Amino acid sequence: MSNPSYAEWIRTLEADDRALVAVEHPQPAIAVVRMQDPENMNALSGVLTVQLHRALAGVMADPTVRVVVLTGTEDVFSVGGDWRLMRDRAHTYAERDEGTTGLWQWIRYQFGGIARLIVQSDKVVVAAICGPAAGVALAWALNSDLIVAAEDARLVTAFGRIGLVPEVGTNWALTRRLGYARAFELFVTGKILSGTEARDLGLINAAVARQSVMSVAQQWCESVCALPAHVVAMTKPLMRGAADMSWHHAILAEEFAEPNTFTTRAHQDSVNAFLARSARE
Repeated sequence: MSNPSYAEWIRTLEADDRALVAVEHPQPAIAVVRMQDPENMNALSGVLTVQLHRALAGVMADPTVRVVVLTGTEDVFSVGGDWRLMRDRAHTYAERDEGTTGLWQWIRYQFGGIARLIVQSDKVVVAAICGPAAGVALAWALNSDLIVAAEDARLVTAFGRIGLVPEVGTNWALTRRLGYARAFELFVTGKILSGTEARDLGLINAAVARQSVMSVAQQWCESVCALPAHVVAMTKPLMRGAADMSWHHAILAEEFAEPNTFTTRAHQDSVNAFLARSARE
């Protein structure tokens, strides 16, 4: 089958038994989802992308998991789209009955599907970037809740250089973190940012020595797990939504959420502990 439809192609990819994505649980509440095709610099082949989507969907559906670390191998996060995939699928749409709609399904349900899992889940997602991060893979990192990168990591947003527009939520993330002018400058120049430069611009949270990337991610995971589960799960959608709300809509959402938290055991225990300490002082 030289040019299978989208559905046929997905079935073929799902049948591939190579393990290009691994899921680890250093603690029951923490899942590390790792892209692991270092020979190809974790390029987003069809198989790797489908496996990543499936792995993330699995941990997002696991009620015991509270925080997810998305990472690559020691020397690379991911160089982004697989050139052979672009040639063999994107450039041959005219040979399939579905035309460009098959490509639309791939971008929406796989690339975009992963971004939606990251953004729309109530679990915290930490992107840990140990090496180059480009294209769609960088977009996934930028969609995450917390980002740590190696100081010498290379963050590549040069979509324009290969005739593409920023995709999979990249425009949203860049303009909100950098403002329109700086985001557009980054697109036009195609400048490759080091982890340190990305941190200084406010694009990521932290830039550290490469050997410390995963330990910083772990510290954030532990900070998340130290908080009552409900406050994290409720605060993430509130903060995510606030970026696109007016002040009036944002405060209204908070007013509906806050009364629920007052009724939780965690809040009651905190209040009682505070009052007990005050009484002793």
